[in-house]
Amino acid sequence: MGLAVQMYTVRDSVKDAQGFVATLQTIHNIGYRAVQLSAVGAMNGSEPQVSAAEARKILDDLGIACIATHRSWDDLVQNTQREIDFHLTLGCDFAAIGSLPSRYSSQGAAGYRQFVAEAAPVIEALTAAGIRFGYHNHAHEFEAFEEGGYRKALFDIFVQEAPDLLLEVDVYWVQHAGLDPAALFAHCSGRTPVIHLKDKEVVAGEGPVMAPVGEGNLDWSRILPACQAAGVEWYAVEQDTCRRDPLDCLRSSFEFLQKYGL
Repeated sequence: MGLAVQMYTVRDSVKDAQGFVATLQTIHNIGYRAVQLSAVGAMNGSEPQVSAAEARKILDDLGIACIATHRSWDDLVQNTQREIDFHLTLGCDFAAIGSLPSRYSSQGAAGYRQFVAEAAPVIEALTAAGIRFGYHNHAHEFEAFEEGGYRKALFDIFVQEAPDLLLEVDVYWVQHAGLDPAALFAHCSGRTPVIHLKDKEVVAGEGPVMAPVGEGNLDWSRILPACQAAGVEWYAVEQDTCRRDPLDCLRSSFEFLQKYGL
């Protein structure tokens, strides 16, 4: 357990097999021993350059574990057994989706509840195979709505009405939505085995931008203890956009987080 790289950060470097291997080698050299496989072009398509079995061997040879994925919701629904086999081959026990398909998100609370209902059999099948399922948030999930005389966030539907759905909380987007990440982790305790970390920096002339962990304004001295108390197992460093070399950003985040014992 500890630090992982969300491979979306280095998506431009892993479009082919050679780049995939070279990038993983650099990630290993930085000190990371786990990854979340997402947006790896070399593994995509009907005839990928790197199969799940080949990826497993590459990872095993480097001593890197695949601790999570981001997968297509439609594939999880329509090709559940194939997705189970994919994760079992990788030795990965956590599958997540990166956002709600628009057919749900465009319908507000009703769409969120439709997703919860339709996710139930998928979660059941994955769980039976030893694979956990989670949802990765951005900021729009915290849009407020009124119901029964109370004001609540769409995200509350996941927390309150879908107890089997795990929450791959992205700390940056929680902060971006105007919430306190530390308070959210207390609210979701026991539901966040894998989370995403990136920082939020204010740059003159540009405004808020994503930054390596420790180079921005998030209060990690509060957030990280709250993560630990909530039962977080893996801290996946992800930076959607980087103002310098993504691998250098990953190195900076790693060095900062090591100071907190991760």
